[in-house]
Amino acid sequence: MGEIDRSQAGTLMPTATVRNLEGRELNLGALQGTPVLVNLWATWCAPCVKELPLIDALASEYDDRLHVITVSQDAKGAEVVGPFFAKGGYRYLESWMDAEANLGFALGGGSLPMTVLYDAAGREVWRVTGDFDWSSEEARAAIEQELRAD
Repeated sequence: MGEIDRSQAGTLMPTATVRNLEGRELNLGALQGTPVLVNLWATWCAPCVKELPLIDALASEYDDRLHVITVSQDAKGAEVVGPFFAKGGYRYLESWMDAEANLGFALGGGSLPMTVLYDAAGREVWRVTGDFDWSSEEARAAIEQELRAD
Protein backbone atom coordinates (compact mmCIF):
# COMPACT_ATOMS: atom_id res chain seq x y z
CA MET A 1 0.00 0.00 0.00
CA GLY A 2 1.36 3.41 -0.97
CA GLU A 3 1.91 6.28 1.41
CA ILE A 4 1.87 10.04 0.95
CA ASP A 5 5.45 11.13 0.25
CA ARG A 6 6.41 14.81 0.46
CA SER A 7 10.13 14.33 -0.21
CA GLN A 8 9.91 15.94 -3.67
CA ALA A 9 7.65 18.83 -2.70
CA GLY A 10 8.37 21.97 -4.67
CA THR A 11 9.52 20.18 -7.83
CA LEU A 12 7.97 21.66 -10.97
CA MET A 13 5.49 19.60 -12.99
CA PRO A 14 7.19 18.18 -16.08
CA THR A 15 6.23 19.79 -19.37
CA ALA A 16 4.73 16.78 -21.07
CA THR A 17 2.11 16.40 -23.76
CA VAL A 18 -0.40 13.56 -23.59
CA ARG A 19 -3.13 12.52 -26.04
CA ASN A 20 -6.63 11.15 -25.59
CA LEU A 21 -8.49 8.57 -27.66
CA GLU A 22 -9.83 11.29 -29.97
CA GLY A 23 -6.29 12.53 -30.68
CA ARG A 24 -6.63 15.74 -28.69
CA GLU A 25 -3.36 16.87 -27.06
CA LEU A 26 -2.93 18.26 -23.56
CA ASN A 27 0.21 20.04 -22.42
CA LEU A 28 0.30 19.50 -18.66
CA GLY A 29 2.11 22.80 -18.20
CA ALA A 30 -1.01 24.58 -19.45
CA LEU A 31 -2.96 23.40 -16.40
CA GLN A 32 -1.42 25.87 -13.99
CA GLY A 33 -3.90 28.02 -12.11
CA THR A 34 -5.75 25.12 -10.49
CA PRO A 35 -4.30 22.25 -8.44
CA VAL A 36 -3.75 19.09 -10.51
CA LEU A 37 -3.79 15.45 -9.46
CA VAL A 38 -1.89 13.34 -12.05
CA ASN A 39 -2.31 9.57 -11.92
CA LEU A 40 -0.09 7.27 -14.00
CA TRP A 41 -1.58 3.85 -14.62
CA ALA A 42 -1.68 0.92 -17.05
CA THR A 43 -4.32 -1.63 -18.06
CA TRP A 44 -2.03 -4.52 -17.02
CA CYS A 45 -1.43 -3.08 -13.52
CA ALA A 46 -3.92 -4.64 -11.05
CA PRO A 47 -3.54 -1.91 -8.37
CA CYS A 48 -4.02 0.73 -11.08
CA VAL A 49 -7.24 -0.88 -12.29
CA LYS A 50 -8.47 -1.10 -8.70
CA GLU A 51 -7.78 2.63 -8.12
CA LEU A 52 -9.41 4.08 -11.24
CA PRO A 53 -13.03 3.91 -10.00
CA LEU A 54 -11.93 5.61 -6.77
CA ILE A 55 -10.11 8.30 -8.72
CA ASP A 56 -13.17 8.74 -10.94
CA ALA A 57 -15.21 9.37 -7.77
CA LEU A 58 -12.59 11.88 -6.58
CA ALA A 59 -12.81 13.71 -9.89
CA SER A 60 -16.58 14.00 -9.46
CA GLU A 61 -16.23 15.45 -5.96
CA TYR A 62 -13.57 18.02 -6.82
CA ASP A 63 -14.77 18.78 -10.36
CA ASP A 64 -14.39 22.57 -10.23
CA ARG A 65 -11.49 22.84 -7.74
CA LEU A 66 -9.03 20.16 -8.90
CA HIS A 67 -7.98 18.87 -12.32
CA VAL A 68 -7.77 15.08 -12.14
CA ILE A 69 -5.69 13.70 -15.00
CA THR A 70 -5.18 9.96 -15.45
CA VAL A 71 -2.46 9.03 -17.96
CA SER A 72 -2.07 5.51 -19.30
CA GLN A 73 1.48 4.25 -19.65
CA ASP A 74 0.42 1.36 -21.90
CA ALA A 75 2.86 0.92 -24.81
CA LYS A 76 -0.03 -0.16 -27.07
CA GLY A 77 -1.88 3.12 -26.38
CA ALA A 78 -5.36 3.44 -27.86
CA GLU A 79 -5.41 -0.23 -28.89
CA VAL A 80 -5.80 -1.27 -25.24
CA VAL A 81 -6.93 1.96 -23.56
CA GLY A 82 -9.99 2.39 -25.81
CA PRO A 83 -11.60 -0.96 -24.93
CA PHE A 84 -10.57 -0.56 -21.29
CA PHE A 85 -12.30 2.83 -21.00
CA ALA A 86 -15.36 1.58 -22.89
CA LYS A 87 -15.73 -1.28 -20.42
CA GLY A 88 -14.92 0.82 -17.31
CA GLY A 89 -17.68 3.38 -17.75
CA TYR A 90 -15.69 6.20 -16.11
CA ARG A 91 -17.76 9.34 -15.95
CA TYR A 92 -15.17 11.97 -14.99
CA LEU A 93 -11.87 10.59 -16.30
CA GLU A 94 -10.52 11.21 -19.77
CA SER A 95 -8.49 8.67 -21.69
CA TRP A 96 -5.10 10.44 -21.65
CA MET A 97 -2.21 8.33 -22.91
CA ASP A 98 1.57 8.49 -22.92
CA ALA A 99 2.59 5.33 -24.79
CA GLU A 100 6.27 6.32 -24.71
CA ALA A 101 6.06 6.76 -20.90
CA ASN A 102 7.85 10.11 -21.13
CA LEU A 103 5.84 11.48 -18.22
CA GLY A 104 6.57 8.42 -16.12
CA PHE A 105 10.29 8.76 -16.76
CA ALA A 106 10.18 12.50 -16.02
CA LEU A 107 8.57 11.72 -12.65
CA GLY A 108 11.24 9.16 -11.83
CA GLY A 109 8.83 6.40 -12.82
CA GLY A 110 9.13 2.72 -12.90
CA SER A 111 6.45 1.83 -10.38
CA LEU A 112 2.74 2.05 -11.07
CA PRO A 113 0.40 3.38 -10.03
CA MET A 114 1.95 6.75 -9.29
CA THR A 115 -0.16 9.76 -8.35
CA VAL A 116 1.23 13.27 -7.86
CA LEU A 117 -0.60 16.33 -6.51
CA TYR A 118 0.56 19.70 -7.86
CA ASP A 119 -0.43 23.08 -6.50
CA ALA A 120 -1.90 25.83 -8.67
CA ALA A 121 1.61 27.06 -9.52
CA GLY A 122 2.59 23.62 -10.87
CA ARG A 123 4.81 22.60 -7.94
CA GLU A 124 4.62 19.14 -6.43
CA VAL A 125 2.89 18.92 -3.06
CA TRP A 126 3.09 15.16 -2.54
CA ARG A 127 3.03 11.84 -4.34
CA VAL A 128 1.88 8.30 -3.76
CA THR A 129 3.61 5.36 -5.44
CA GLY A 130 1.69 2.11 -5.27
CA ASP A 131 -1.81 1.14 -4.29
CA PHE A 132 -3.70 3.77 -2.25
CA ASP A 133 -7.27 4.04 -0.98
CA TRP A 134 -8.45 7.23 -2.70
CA SER A 135 -11.81 6.93 -0.93
CA SER A 136 -10.14 7.20 2.49
CA GLU A 137 -10.32 10.09 4.93
CA GLU A 138 -6.50 10.36 4.65
CA ALA A 139 -6.75 10.98 0.90
CA ARG A 140 -9.52 13.56 1.28
CA ALA A 141 -7.69 15.37 4.10
CA ALA A 142 -4.45 15.57 2.09
CA ILE A 143 -6.27 16.99 -0.93
CA GLU A 144 -8.37 19.40 1.13
CA GLN A 145 -5.25 20.70 2.87
CA GLU A 146 -3.81 21.74 -0.48
CA LEU A 147 -7.07 23.19 -1.77
CA ARG A 148 -7.35 25.38 1.34
CA ALA A 149 -3.74 26.56 0.82
CA ASP A 150 -4.43 27.74 -2.75
